Parts: sequence; structure tokens; C-alpha cells
Amino acid sequence: MTGHDAATGADTATDAEAEAGAEAGAGLSAEAVVRLRLAIGRLNRQMARASGGQDLTVAQLSALARVEVHGPLRLGELAAREGVAVPSVLRTIAPLTADGLIAKTPDPLDGRSQLLELTPAGLAAITRIRRERSALLARRSARLTPQQCRQLESAVPLLELLLDDPDAAFPGQACPDPSYPDPPCPDPPCPDRRDSVG
Repeated sequence: MTGHDAATGADTATDAEAEAGAEAGAGLSAEAVVRLRLAIGRLNRQMARASGGQDLTVAQLSALARVEVHGPLRLGELAAREGVAVPSVLRTIAPLTADGLIAKTPDPLDGRSQLLELTPAGLAAITRIRRERSALLARRSARLTPQQCRQLESAVPLLELLLDDPDAAFPGQACPDPSYPDPPCPDPPCPDRRDSVG
């Protein structure tokens, strides 16, 4: 089985879940759920490839974006915002500190703790990634007719509503895309869109 076949199999494997959600009265039809999931997933992978000059993982990009927006942060605070355990955050940020993208400084309120801050190199890296991913979207949108562009623009607030996770430890935690830290969302469900690099 090829990688594409495996991916297609994985995509169709959850169609039953989408149908169950649709039967439960959950908004979109099962077909629309699957098409939306595939479109978002594929576009996200293409944006990641567009910034292929960097070798950062999704977790590392997310950590950079969180530290940029909320820093300086203690390890435990970053772990809570990322929804992972502290050891996971330690593994995630180790390469970032080694590469000089995140700096650790002593916590003035607790000498046993350290604070994480973005370095100028870290800010430059995340800015470049966002610029490259935005450029891909700009090029793709240039193919659309003016009417299609207006339709897509009107759908953006709806997509932002889908980012809200009521179970998240922090508001906006589900805003995943580490490449869109431009202006914060105007709508309450996603107050922290800058938390991500998408």
C-alpha cells in the first residue's frame, strides 16, 4: 500500500464518525465534514512544505508561538498552555534552546525556576515561517475570482469559530496554527489566534 493509499484509508476510516456526528444533529453533513477535514489537512501540509527551509516540528513551532505571545513563561505554564506534561515540553524546547531560538533566564520570583523567552533569532524564524505560509495562501487565492475571494473571506469567521475548544485549559488553546499570529481574532471564541504559527 502506498503512502497515498494509506492516507486515503485513514481519511475514510473516520467517515463513520462524521456520519454519526451528522446523525446526532451536529451541523454539517457527513460528506461536508470529511471534505472540510481533508481540505484543511492537505492545505496545512502544503503550508508546512512551503516553509520547508526550517526543520522545526509542529510542537516546536507551537511552543515558539506560545512563548512569543505569553512569555516569559515557566516550563509548567508552557506545558499547561500546550496541554502536555512538563517532560514533553522539556523535550520540545531542548533543540530550540540549543539552536538559540528560546532563551532560559532565572525567574526573579523563584530562583529554582527558569523563564522561557523568545530570542531575536526565534522571532526571526517564526516571522519567516509565517511570511512563507501566508505567501502560499496569497498565491493560491490569486487563482480565485473576485466573487470566490469574497465567499472565502466570509467563511473565515466561521472557520475561526471551529477553533474554539471549550475543554481547553486556556482560552484559545485550540488555535493551532503556529503561523498566523497577525492580529488577534475579533470574535470571542478564538481570542488567542496568535498562539499558533499555521
